[in-house]
Amino acid sequence: MKRHNFSAGPCVLPREVIEKSAQAVLDYDNGLSLIEISHRSKAFVDVMENARALALELLGLEGKGYKALFLQGGASTQFLMVALNMLEKRAGYLNTGTWSAKAIKEAQIYDDIYEVASSKDANYNYIPKGYDIPTDYDYFHCTSNNTIFGTQIKEFPDCPIPMVCDMSSDIFSRQLDFSKFDIIYAGAQKNMGPAGTTLVVVKEDVLGKVSRKIPSMMDYKVHIDKSSMFNTPPVFAVYTSMLTLEWLKNLGGIEAIEKENEKKAQLIYSEIDLNPLFKGFATKADRSNMNATFTLENEDLKETFDTMVKDAGINGLNGHRSVGGYRASMYNALPLESVAVLVEVMSELERKA
Repeated sequence: MKRHNFSAGPCVLPREVIEKSAQAVLDYDNGLSLIEISHRSKAFVDVMENARALALELLGLEGKGYKALFLQGGASTQFLMVALNMLEKRAGYLNTGTWSAKAIKEAQIYDDIYEVASSKDANYNYIPKGYDIPTDYDYFHCTSNNTIFGTQIKEFPDCPIPMVCDMSSDIFSRQLDFSKFDIIYAGAQKNMGPAGTTLVVVKEDVLGKVSRKIPSMMDYKVHIDKSSMFNTPPVFAVYTSMLTLEWLKNLGGIEAIEKENEKKAQLIYSEIDLNPLFKGFATKADRSNMNATFTLENEDLKETFDTMVKDAGINGLNGHRSVGGYRASMYNALPLESVAVLVEVMSELERKA
C-alpha cells in the first residue's frame, strides 16, 4: 500500500532523493560509502560548496553579501547563536508559538528581550499585526511558520533594524523577498532533508558588532571563514539536503513549488470549511500552507476517523498536544495526490455520519 506521509518532521522527502542518498551510503566514492569518506576530501567539499551555493541561488541571494552555512544543533542552537552574535543591549521578538517562545527564553539569558507582540492570548491561533518595532533594538526576530499551531506570516514588516527569521518549517516553500532578512535559519528536517543539519543564511555586514567574546563554535564569522567546515559536518544530512535542493531547482525552483503548495493548501482547507464534521484551528487569514491544523466537532467519531485514516495508508496526522485534533503537514515533497486521499477520507466520514 502507498503511504501518505503527513508527518510534521522529520519530513517527507522526494523519492529520487531517498534513492540517491541510499545508493551513496552503499557506494559514493570508488567503493567508499558517503558516511565513511573524509569530510576534507574533494568529494565531500564539493558537496558542501554545491549545497551552500544552491541555497543562495534558490533564495535569490547570490552576490548580495550573504553566506550560507550548514551547521549542527538544530534551530534550537540558533536561538543561542543569534543572541550571542547579534544582541548587545536589547532585541524584539514576535511571539507566535512554541518555537518563538523557546527562542525568547534562550535569548533572555544574555540580555533584555521584549515581546513586540504575542498571540498567546488565543493559544497562538493567529499572527499579531500592527505592532511597532523600536529602532533602537539590535534586531527583530520572528518565526515565519508555526508548525504546531498551523499559522504562517503572510506579510513581513518593513523592518527598520536587522530582521532574523526562523524558517524551519516553510523554507523554500514560497516566494519572498529574502533580502529583507539579515539572518535566516532553518532545521533541515522540516522541509529540506533529514535531521542533523541546520541551514543558516547570514548577511555578513550585520556581524562583528557585539562587544562580548563569542565561543568559536557559536561564532558565525568563524563558520563563514572556514566555509562551514570548522568542525566535522553532518555529511549525510548535508548531502541529502543538497539532493533536495537540486530536485527543487529542477522542478523550477521556489516559484514552481509554491504553486503546488497553494493547490494542496486550497484542497485541504476547502474540505475543512465545507465539511461540518471538522473545524480549522488557525484563523483563516493566517492559515499555514505547510501545516493545516483541525479538529473533529464530534469526538465520538474519532475512533472511526482514525481507523479510516490508517486504512487509507495515511501517516503522521495526529495533532500536537498543544492543539489536539489533527495536523496535516504538507511539505514540498508531499504530492497533491496524498492530500486528495486525505480529503476523500474526510468526505467519506461525512457521508457515513
